[in-house]
Amino acid sequence: MANPGNVARGLKSAISNPNTSEEAKERAAGRLAEMEYTGEADSAAAHAGQVQRGHKAAISNPNTSEEAKQHSKDALYDEEETF
Repeated sequence: MANPGNVARGLKSAISNPNTSEEAKERAAGRLAEMEYTGEADSAAAHAGQVQRGHKAAISNPNTSEEAKQHSKDALYDEEETF
């Protein structure tokens, strides 16, 4: 199953891409509206993906303290063990 957050981002990208046909933009807008109406775009899976990306960003950010980087590494490791 695709991560709903990734799907929503892809649809938003298709809508704003000037190289995308109007027909494809309309389909993407419809699907995105459906996801927002059902709450799928704001689901727990979407939130978990955002949290994971935040931890990955913290690890690679040179302005993040070593303590915070270690916390993010631990959080990502703990998340992997739950799956």
